[in-house]
Amino acid sequence: MKPAPFTRHVPRTLDEAVNALAEFAPRDGRVLAGGQSLVPIMAFRMASPAHLIDINEVEGLDRLAVDDGYLSIGACVRHGAFHRPVVEGPIGRLLAHVAGHIAHFPIRMRGTFCGSLAHADPSSEWCLVSATLGARLVLKSVRGERVVPIDEFLDGIMTTALQEDELLVEARLPLLADDTRFGFYEFSRRAGDFAMSAALVTYRLVDGRIADPRVGIGGAEARARRIPEAENVLSGQLPSTELFASAGEAAALAVDPIEDIQTTAEYRRDLVQAVTRRALDNSTR
Repeated sequence: MKPAPFTRHVPRTLDEAVNALAEFAPRDGRVLAGGQSLVPIMAFRMASPAHLIDINEVEGLDRLAVDDGYLSIGACVRHGAFHRPVVEGPIGRLLAHVAGHIAHFPIRMRGTFCGSLAHADPSSEWCLVSATLGARLVLKSVRGERVVPIDEFLDGIMTTALQEDELLVEARLPLLADDTRFGFYEFSRRAGDFAMSAALVTYRLVDGRIADPRVGIGGAEARARRIPEAENVLSGQLPSTELFASAGEAAALAVDPIEDIQTTAEYRRDLVQAVTRRALDNSTR
């Protein structure tokens, strides 16, 4: 099938973009950045927006820079920008590692980091990264600008706190300490498919013991989030296979897994245990 007829608007500045969004969002308007989620559902007539505000020509939205302890990622920064570390240190290596798991190469060359957050698929790798690290998101409209923590932004399956006239302008990821270790593991039926469950862990070692652990789970629940129960198991302990297995068990007990056409809730709970343990087993600097 082909998309229903629509009008494409191409703003050149951020002010033009938010003004266009204010005008056309109430008239069934949508933002187009990478289009890797929106365009397919338009082709299947699952969405038929009357107006597309194409932000690809907006100056400055491809910005990727370090500001005040954060990595700032503009709305038009592609997944492919992270194929190699964009900054020194563990955050650059972490993003490069995760980027290689996103869909397929052509999709990574068009899809955007912020577009993935705005789409809010529970299986999104960038939603998992953002939730685990505590990202802050910059939302802009003609009414002004607000900065929203990721936990307040993600609201459920493909549901966010983004108002219809707001543009997700930038995501800010906190930089990680130089001695941070990280591990990532996801399970899908085939390479490039959406993850049925995924885990991201970060922590530091202080006198050989785990400090500042973060355990994030995606794909298993309605939204990606941290799992404090698993973090409590790890905190202050000596790393070991047994400890990592216990953290996986704690994560599995803590989640409220979704059930869909792919699998049952209980199978997803088992997956959470497995991916958490494997992310910890594979953790590295």
